[in-house]
Amino acid sequence: MAESSDYQNAPELSKLQLGQHSRYIEHYSAKLLQGVPRQLNRDQLELTGQLPFDGYDRWTLYELSWLNRKGKPVVAIGEVRIAVASVNLVESKSFKLYLNSFNQTQFDNWSSVQETITRDLIQCVQGDVSVVLFELNHSVHIEQPEGQLIDDLDICVERYEFDPELLKNAATGAVINETLSSNLLKSNCLVTSQPDWGSVTIRYQGPQIDHEALLRYIISFRRHNEFHEQCVERIFVDIMKYCQPKTLSVSARYTRRGGLDINPFRSNFELHTSHHRLIRQ
Repeated sequence: MAESSDYQNAPELSKLQLGQHSRYIEHYSAKLLQGVPRQLNRDQLELTGQLPFDGYDRWTLYELSWLNRKGKPVVAIGEVRIAVASVNLVESKSFKLYLNSFNQTQFDNWSSVQETITRDLIQCVQGDVSVVLFELNHSVHIEQPEGQLIDDLDICVERYEFDPELLKNAATGAVINETLSSNLLKSNCLVTSQPDWGSVTIRYQGPQIDHEALLRYIISFRRHNEFHEQCVERIFVDIMKYCQPKTLSVSARYTRRGGLDINPFRSNFELHTSHHRLIRQ
């Protein structure tokens, strides 16, 4: 059985604002953004060289505001995509503090805000970033998770420690195309151990995966400490190792915290997935 992530004491993590008392700065400061090297997690997963997946981290910015040149507040919702090949991921509390620094800062127009966020994130993550801002009258639809929801399976669960070997010998059926979802993904923040709640969708072509084994595996994250992005990459790697599908996509929508939600997507066959808001977003 795998133990909790052994990179929790990495020196890069000790420098983060996460888990520490922070002063809220109301005027723009790009210095508030902090990146975490993706390789911390990927070394543990033995992901060196070319990655076995493509994808991105899609963030929704629900608490974004600034002042126009007349001093009048403007509010918006933002969507950010950060490429999976970027050197760093963005630490979420630093992202929140950074966005708060816009609150009492004047900008010429929406484009200048979008360009500023894009430029600063590219510098932080050292990779491709796209940013789109929306007015609050932008149409939003609440959807159900894609595919078959496996949460109603009547299984007995006695262990809540992360265990990838729950997937061992789980894929022995005929080769099929299948999309499965669960709202029972729950892990803990790598630094603070605060709970992170998510919904995960798995789309694959390969020997049919036993649904009960997959659900037990998802539940085993319940006391596991990792960032959202790292959990999704771990799910991808474990399914590929133990179930050996030909194609695989793993995406998750996490419940927002501090005005942000993080929605990682990893795939070896498709470039993007739908990101409809679910009931908890």
